[in-house]
Amino acid sequence: MMEPNSLAEDLPALYRAILDRVAELEASGERGAAAQVRTTAIRAYSRAWDDRARRELEQLLRRAATPTAAERLPKRGTRSRRPGSPMVRRRSRGPVAPQR
Repeated sequence: MMEPNSLAEDLPALYRAILDRVAELEASGERGAAAQVRTTAIRAYSRAWDDRARRELEQLLRRAATPTAAERLPKRGTRSRRPGSPMVRRRSRGPVAPQR
């Protein structure tokens, strides 16, 4: 059976993942949510590195990973597509003649 990662490996990785999510929140305009997540992460990360800190960071990352209302809204001028699917541009056919 494999031994679980040590706290010295897990906590920095969790903290980095949370900071990546904070950057995504800020980029989407959710600065208030980003500040709250960052403050909570700093508080958990700066205390003793124990299982409690690991659980708190894991829970915070799960909560922060949930898309915000602003992230769920479609962006103007973009087409929604499945991740990994190629974006296909359609050629303009020009003006459409009225049908008689």
